[in-house]
Amino acid sequence: MSRVYNFSAGPAVLPEEVLKEAADEMLDYRGTGMSVMEMSHRSKAYDTIIKEAEADLRELMNIPDNYKVLFLQGGASQQFAMIPMNLMKNRVADYIVTGQWAKKAYQEACIYGKANKIASSEDQTFSYIPDCSDLPISEDADYVYICENNTIYGTKFKTLPNTKGKPLVADVSSCFLSEPVDVTKYGVIYGGVQKNIGPAGVVIVIIREDLITEDVLPGTPTMLKYKIHADNDSLYNTPPAYGIYICGKVFKWLKKQGGLEAMKAYNEKKAAILYDYLDQSKLFKGTVRKEDRSLMNVPFVTGNEELDAKFVKEAKAAGFENLKGHRTVGGMRASIYNAMPMEGVEKLVEFMKKFEEENA
Repeated sequence: MSRVYNFSAGPAVLPEEVLKEAADEMLDYRGTGMSVMEMSHRSKAYDTIIKEAEADLRELMNIPDNYKVLFLQGGASQQFAMIPMNLMKNRVADYIVTGQWAKKAYQEACIYGKANKIASSEDQTFSYIPDCSDLPISEDADYVYICENNTIYGTKFKTLPNTKGKPLVADVSSCFLSEPVDVTKYGVIYGGVQKNIGPAGVVIVIIREDLITEDVLPGTPTMLKYKIHADNDSLYNTPPAYGIYICGKVFKWLKKQGGLEAMKAYNEKKAAILYDYLDQSKLFKGTVRKEDRSLMNVPFVTGNEELDAKFVKEAKAAGFENLKGHRTVGGMRASIYNAMPMEGVEKLVEFMKKFEEENA
């Protein structure tokens, strides 16, 4: 069985090299006589794994010392509650809603206090990023929240919002480690790893230390307090140990590729192949305003549902998996994360050209 080109939005394609290395170590991790899957999270071998993973992530993202790195569980969706529980001291927060996940985070925050929707792109099916240079930031807001890359809709903040001094909280699940970031611009930057970094089950939270306090909303469960996890170096309880081990391997792979600058250049080149074709195609068209296009998730349509379905079916038969778009957008979506090789995108475009000729 040969590997397919997997364009899934997540869980998504991982570097083949990482998978092979994990397979080699499956039964015996570096002479321990056991798999990382079977290993105590309190063991010396595992301590090295988690500490190295954190050190490599800090190096890749140039994370300052006054930020904590937490490896948590519950996916990005659990953060929708954890953020207001820990940060909503005044019970006020501002949300910029540019897609389904930002909308869910906003709805969750409404449970805990006054969440203000200060900008949204819902009026045009989230196909653009609103201008965030001068928003009505609430004076008593505890933070301003964005989802930086919208997996379903294929949009990306190219410029961060002007938060007028309020901490910025960003869900970066689907653009994590795809390009360099200035961590100091964020109060919290977090993401589920199952798109660009590792297997589902781990969420990484990078949080400025002054935002980690005992002062949380009444009724906040112990497991949902950032301070508990920060004080215990992500080992308060059994962490998603195997998932963190794979993330660590991906960090090493990224360093080997030349780090995030090199990744960005590669991703831009890769995305351009697909976007350039979409821009000149008579059959397919992209659904996102050009200046807001994501490098990671590329939605496109033919304008005809039957033709879309035919394309997805024939693409699957040709070895291109998971190209069906999200039900709220329809059409197709190619997620071309870090681990998707250039060749995968080139072959997809070849296939699309052929399909266009046959169905013109």
